[in-house]
Amino acid sequence: MAAVQEDIVIVGAGIAGLTTSLGLHRLGIRSLVLESSSSLRITGFAFTTWTNAWRALDAVGLGDSLRQHHQRLCGNVAISTISGLQTTKMSFEAKGKHGDHEVRCVQRRMLLEALANELPSGTIRFSSKVVNVEESGFYKIVHLADGTILRTKVLIGCDGVNSVVAKWLGFKNPAFTGRCAIRGCVDFKRSHGFGTKFMQFFGKGDRSGFLPCNDTTVYWFFTWTPSSFSQEKEIEDNPSEMKQLVLSKLGKISDEVRAIIENTDLDGITSSPLRYRHPWELLWGNISKGNVCVAGDALHPMTPDIGQGGCAALEDGVVLARCLAEALLKQPSGLEKAEKEEYKRIEMGLNKYAKERRWRSVELITTAYMVGFFQQADGKLLSLLRDKLFAGYLAGVLLRRADFDCGKLNN
Repeated sequence: MAAVQEDIVIVGAGIAGLTTSLGLHRLGIRSLVLESSSSLRITGFAFTTWTNAWRALDAVGLGDSLRQHHQRLCGNVAISTISGLQTTKMSFEAKGKHGDHEVRCVQRRMLLEALANELPSGTIRFSSKVVNVEESGFYKIVHLADGTILRTKVLIGCDGVNSVVAKWLGFKNPAFTGRCAIRGCVDFKRSHGFGTKFMQFFGKGDRSGFLPCNDTTVYWFFTWTPSSFSQEKEIEDNPSEMKQLVLSKLGKISDEVRAIIENTDLDGITSSPLRYRHPWELLWGNISKGNVCVAGDALHPMTPDIGQGGCAALEDGVVLARCLAEALLKQPSGLEKAEKEEYKRIEMGLNKYAKERRWRSVELITTAYMVGFFQQADGKLLSLLRDKLFAGYLAGVLLRRADFDCGKLNN
């Protein structure tokens, strides 16, 4: 079968892949997005969208439309499920070095559809699973499961924690933290009355959070440590057991909050193991190599403890589109050397992207892991330190890591 020529192939139609494609489209550059699923992947229901993410969404022109459907959160409250007492309270209305903070809980389906709807027809190709990548001079040859062969000038891996492209670059599979997350979303069909606060609860090795998306919808999560791998696998495919597990571990929590879990339909609950990339892999590994790079979870899988996985993917998309456009929009100096010159410009553009994202990714992965370690502390001493000494500091870390500006599409 003859190879089909494409200038830019993006593997994965998740947050990073679609943001990169939209950023390139805004700059007048076409790309093809390959998605292995038959439709957009909306696993996870929603995610906390911090200040840095809104700057990225504004950069690609989607901020205002998404704001209309998601209420702004005013602050964060942390409560101990052991004592039932509040351990810390933090306002999101503080100013950062890059301006006012803005925090909302965005529904994943709405974000992905907003990104996809702004792309030209035919940009996303569904049911397109990449099985192999080969080199061919200044091009990469991408083989799909259905036998299709693509020849591309640029290959971008946004294909998640089990990324084929990350593996090609030499990255190992992400490490399992030993913890799992159960996530849910409930639509009350009427005003839920929970206000505009992000409520977090900490107990004996468990952590849960409840965030309103709008007046009727509440997203929640519960992170825990299974006693064995088999316990995790038993629960993973049984939403009823997930629900009962969460309800059994909520401790001293108000009936109002407990009702959020009780009112969640079983098809609105999912579970997944928490994985992360060792930060030293990013220090020494190849985020980009020649005309290939990775972004999103393929680059920096992290634990959800500071709510930055999806936000960082949005940042990646803006920075990557900007760096790649700078390389592709320059005119070659001569026809004979045009192909080689273009490859070199692409390589330099991707190297620039990798340089911008390396330390940011390391910082976020490390912070998320350490915050998770303290927040889910089970021992008496660590629980005391968390609730009495570190509560305010841990809460403040969320805003500090969100106080970041990835810049505009055009420098």
